[in-house]
Amino acid sequence: MIKKILIANRGEIALRIMRSAKEMGICTVAIFSEADRNSLHVKYADEAVCVGPPPSSESYLQGDKIIQICKELKVDAIHPGYGFLSENAAFARKVEKAGIIFIGPSPQSIEMMGDKLTAKKAVSKYNVPTVPGGDHSIKNIKNAREKAKQIGYPILIKASAGGGGKGMRIVENEKELEEQMNRAESEAQSAFGDNSVFIEKYISSPRHIEIQILGDKHGNVIHLFERECTIQRRHQKVIEEAPSPLLNDEIRAAMGKCAIDVAKACNYFSAGTVEFLVSPALTPSPPESENRRIGETENRKTKRFTDSPIHPFTDSVRNSGGGLSFYFLEMNTRLQVEHPVTEQITGIDLVKEQIKIAQGKPLDIKQEDLSINGHAIEVRVYAEDAKNNFMPDTGKLITYKTPQGPGIRVDDGFEQGMEIPIYYDPMIAKLITHAATRTGAIEKMKRAIDEYQITGIETTLPFGKFVMDHEAFRSGEFDTSFVEKHYAARIDLPAPEYSGAQAGNPRLKKDRGGEIAGILAGYLTEALIGNTRLRIKDGDDKFNKTSTSKWKENRMRNDNN
Repeated sequence: MIKKILIANRGEIALRIMRSAKEMGICTVAIFSEADRNSLHVKYADEAVCVGPPPSSESYLQGDKIIQICKELKVDAIHPGYGFLSENAAFARKVEKAGIIFIGPSPQSIEMMGDKLTAKKAVSKYNVPTVPGGDHSIKNIKNAREKAKQIGYPILIKASAGGGGKGMRIVENEKELEEQMNRAESEAQSAFGDNSVFIEKYISSPRHIEIQILGDKHGNVIHLFERECTIQRRHQKVIEEAPSPLLNDEIRAAMGKCAIDVAKACNYFSAGTVEFLVSPALTPSPPESENRRIGETENRKTKRFTDSPIHPFTDSVRNSGGGLSFYFLEMNTRLQVEHPVTEQITGIDLVKEQIKIAQGKPLDIKQEDLSINGHAIEVRVYAEDAKNNFMPDTGKLITYKTPQGPGIRVDDGFEQGMEIPIYYDPMIAKLITHAATRTGAIEKMKRAIDEYQITGIETTLPFGKFVMDHEAFRSGEFDTSFVEKHYAARIDLPAPEYSGAQAGNPRLKKDRGGEIAGILAGYLTEALIGNTRLRIKDGDDKFNKTSTSKWKENRMRNDNN
């Protein structure tokens, strides 16, 4: 039985976990850096311990020190939240070795899903659809040319150990291949300590849709429907909603089945998220007898791929309409930032479920018991100036008043008068609305944004209002290039430099000396949340200074994912 939990995190997620623990009669321990001494999560916890100076490498990433605190305070379990040490298999293994419960999946599951190539191999045994491409790392340019020719241009070079857009390059033709491969390998080495890359077919302007799953230690796995996470900046989500306006019941069921299969492929337990790319069925695909696409129109011409596994959909699903393909992207082996929208439409407290699963209890929820109740939208409130390429801002919250009323939820870790620290991610809060319909949730969000009063810093609330008002969003017809297509042009932001197939493509920014968003998002290690696959050794300082100012460096590398 868990009687005391240490939350190895900070801010809003630490508070959110503590509240659920308190409702379960569990005592909580907060850790904090010197910069967070007066933070709300420190005041809320039953006990609190300082773990070091402000930099996360000297505080929140000090795994050995955190474990020692647990021993001294007789803590039963550690909840890592998201970011920091949440997907660090070595830390999870140390926690278990110390006789402490890790509220999350096994170290083996974290390791398996933490490497994209290993993950693709694992899920292929369950015939989960993956993006056409190689299932092994590319060792040299000769191999890269052969694989690219086999797949067909444009292609996407990706870091095997990466996430958040790091080590990612789109290549239009063979002439660009060697240069872009070198850059991808360099970024991967800098960000993850591993320069392994692989090649897959590039899918232009996709939707980013993820499935929430829960698994217990008795082999039971369920899915809690999807979240639409397509509105992004710098490959990081800024607005999420559930359910997706794109999916119908048949596609939802098929994606849910795939997500459960992914979980089974790595013997997963706890809360986890399986991410998919969804696109119109316009890319080459397997023959009709093996087709993974859903609702293909009869007159659509197709080609064939031969090296991507097929998921055995039924005829009713394949002919359900919509003309969509979906592909497994990765699995996040932790609680997601955007988990509240799932909680709103299902009525299930995911943190409580994590704690019960960690205690060895079987799931008391069956798939057939679940249904979607209304619609929920989340806007991440960042301390960023959206009109200036989403440049992080810092300062004091001179005014801070949150919206209220039925169907409005605010998960935050700040109050009026507090300083936004320079050392961590720039997210102030998550603003969530819930209504019977999507239109109702949108209108409620607009009201909530209008009532949310923040002065002293720039925030992304005006951007959130822009999205809620935009016809592309309201109609449900948008993709991952929403910011570039609609917002950047509207406010006359400097256009990033692209070449060839990169034009109009949010995924491939060519390096520019003065492009802070491109360079920092592409090269700086994300210690907090953006990089979910960071290899961390206790005490290591991964954050060598650059000529960029310290606050820009810290804030840009700590984007939420």
